[in-house]
Amino acid sequence: MKSKSSKTAWIVFGIIVAVVIFVLIISSALKQPITSNGLALIRLDGPISLSSQESFFERASPTRSIMQQLDEADKNQNVKAILLEINSPGGTVIASKELANKVKSLEKPVIALIEEVGASGAYWVASSADKIVADSLSITGSIGVTGSYLEFSNLFEKYGVTYQEVKGGKYKEIGSPFKDLTPEEQRVLQNKINLIHERFLEEVANNRNLETEQIAKISTGEFFLGEEAINLGLVDILGGENEAIETAKQLTGLEELEIVDYTPQPTFFESLFGLSSYYVGRGIGAELTSLRLENSLEIIA
Repeated sequence: MKSKSSKTAWIVFGIIVAVVIFVLIISSALKQPITSNGLALIRLDGPISLSSQESFFERASPTRSIMQQLDEADKNQNVKAILLEINSPGGTVIASKELANKVKSLEKPVIALIEEVGASGAYWVASSADKIVADSLSITGSIGVTGSYLEFSNLFEKYGVTYQEVKGGKYKEIGSPFKDLTPEEQRVLQNKINLIHERFLEEVANNRNLETEQIAKISTGEFFLGEEAINLGLVDILGGENEAIETAKQLTGLEELEIVDYTPQPTFFESLFGLSSYYVGRGIGAELTSLRLENSLEIIA
């Protein structure tokens, strides 16, 4: 009786595995456009980060996955243009820069569609596209850099806890949460932040061909709604997906384009064992991790 139950369980398990494999194969096949006039839809959703690495059990961080999707779409002869749908507040400096450079390197036209928010590092990415479409109330801009860290020195003092440091290098402990910044350390960090901000501003200004007056207005780190952004040269067209598709048609000279969703399918183990919920929770923590220069210092674009 026990042997029969065990055999039944293995049969059921085998059927489940077969169904999952079948679904994955079909899903992969559906990614290819039916016609030769494909418009690849790629989503940038959430904070931009290079954290985590791909393995047999989990896919890479969303940013690396997006870069892979962009490469695949650019090499696909049936894809004529790429629609990059953005809903992101920004993220780490290096991840934002790498993704922006990837967009800029593509041979096919790229239309960035800013939905609710495409700010800071996410706007850096959008600025690398051929055209930017945004709703009149979308949040854009925020072309600035922040550096922050937790500091517990006063708390330690309250409870009589002391912090002793032994270091090699004058600024090795800069940004440590266990001590106050000295005026000199504050100056050093501010200079780093200013340098990153200058590079960020230069990239956006070059990508968008902005005039000196426009650069001065956006350099404050202020965010702009779509209807403000279009007057500052940060957005080309006000609208949504329909306007983005029409823009793609104009850039390609085609009357019809078929949307091809490049959203990655769940990995085999995610589908088989239902790990999606686990990775959602795990991903929130990973995506909120920003670039760490040293100790607890975080720098975000």
